[in-house]
Amino acid sequence: MIVAVLNQKGGVGRTTLALHLAGEWGLRGKRVTLIDADPQSSALDWSKQRARENVSRLFGVVSLARDTLHREVPKIARTADHVVIDGPPRVAGLMRSALLAADLVLIPVQPSPLDGWASAEMLSLLREARIYRPQLAARFVLNRCDARTVIAREATEALADHDPPVLVSTIGQRVVFADAAQSGRLVFELAEESAAAREIAAFAAEVARIAP
Repeated sequence: MIVAVLNQKGGVGRTTLALHLAGEWGLRGKRVTLIDADPQSSALDWSKQRARENVSRLFGVVSLARDTLHREVPKIARTADHVVIDGPPRVAGLMRSALLAADLVLIPVQPSPLDGWASAEMLSLLREARIYRPQLAARFVLNRCDARTVIAREATEALADHDPPVLVSTIGQRVVFADAAQSGRLVFELAEESAAAREIAAFAAEVARIAP
């Protein structure tokens, strides 16, 4: 399966979700390649930090921030069980290419009306891609939220009948994710029994159940 984590809005946690999705699948014994399609190269920097710390590799990271993704990713997918694309912010050509490459698109949003409005352009690109890829699956992911808050519940309810629908799994706003980003590690490596680790495991399992 080729999963693209995309949203043109910055700061929604694309790289965090992409890294942890790849890491969770790698932990389960899957062959996973993460494609860093963000010109900022945050996932590649994370991978380099992990190598400097001599931490065992759970998945490969390839830098591929160009608009030929849809032609190059299928070749990479031949030697992997899963490919995860960490998409760019506000680079329409790259975004379109990632959409054409993917079997499933995950759109991270925070539980805020502003995030909903900011996703409108992303949804327009998704509709455009479905002209060529009518079977392209997509899901919203509520990220950096507290599921117990009123605004998170309202966001979930607002997206309940939406197309694309929202995943049941939500990811909280937790300090351990920042620690993981800086150390080249994943949350289950820093805090195996934490709520963050449980949320990521549930998220990865739910994504794996979506058959494109």
